Amino acid sequence: MLGIFKTFAEKLAQTRQAITGNFSSLFAHSSLTEEEWLSFEEHLYQADFGVEVVEMILKRMKAEIKRYPSGQDCLRKIFTELIQGSEGTVPSTDPSQATEDTPHSLQVFLLLGINGAGKTTTAAKLANFWQQNGQKVLLGSCDTFRAAADIQLKTWAERLQLDCIGSQPGADAAAVAYDVCQAGMHRGYQSVLLDTAGRLHTKHSLMEELKKMIRVLQKCNASFPQHRWLVLDGSLGTNSVQQAQLFHEAVGLTGLILTKLDGTSKGGALLSIFHTLHIPIYFIGLGEKAEDLQPFSAAAYIEALIENA
Repeated sequence: MLGIFKTFAEKLAQTRQAITGNFSSLFAHSSLTEEEWLSFEEHLYQADFGVEVVEMILKRMKAEIKRYPSGQDCLRKIFTELIQGSEGTVPSTDPSQATEDTPHSLQVFLLLGINGAGKTTTAAKLANFWQQNGQKVLLGSCDTFRAAADIQLKTWAERLQLDCIGSQPGADAAAVAYDVCQAGMHRGYQSVLLDTAGRLHTKHSLMEELKKMIRVLQKCNASFPQHRWLVLDGSLGTNSVQQAQLFHEAVGLTGLILTKLDGTSKGGALLSIFHTLHIPIYFIGLGEKAEDLQPFSAAAYIEALIENA
């Protein structure tokens, strides 16, 4: 756990700087001038917490800050309450957890998102995470629009020694997903990760294709896909909220993954996204390496934002 706290603190340094800057007076005592309050508000916007969340933070801090030894203690408490319930428990793929509806216990994960969010690399990193934890995982390349996506996933799979079923450009993505799940069931895999094509959330026809894929997967088993996770580019900040809302309306999201948080000062958007959608966050991307995809820890996230402030 200490390693996670350290990793989050290192990788979210730009966001922490955006929030605190040289604003040490806020955290040194509990009495602020109007100018200091305005400065703090500006820092919160720079970290992309979003208008509604910034207003909530300021209102609560002004009402409660004198109850705490320092602004840091007060801010930690407010962050903790705002993000309560955001931490998704990574789903079990233990065969002992099989049910009457899914006797084979296969867990199917459908990864969604717009182009450039990092779905393909995230799919490989997720598969690597579970494989490193003793799971038998199968990757499925269901992005049949871009030949490069299939090559990219296969390259990651070879590098990380992961099992992967590819596809041909122009193939029916739903049929590919069906075949991958059939293989997963019959070959004793515990998890199947399906990488889908990037699509604009505003394009009705593309969103309908996702609905078709889900209907086809349910022909394998009525419970498939149990997990519909949206991959969001963390550097886009609160602009990701509308994306997530429209994907959620279309397919019923069950989880979020935020990538590219290590190179942005907009990490505050994570809290704003959860506050708006109330969809659990399972992983965050904190770098290019496979091990930089980390299970989300609300406590580590909060400490990373205010550590040494």
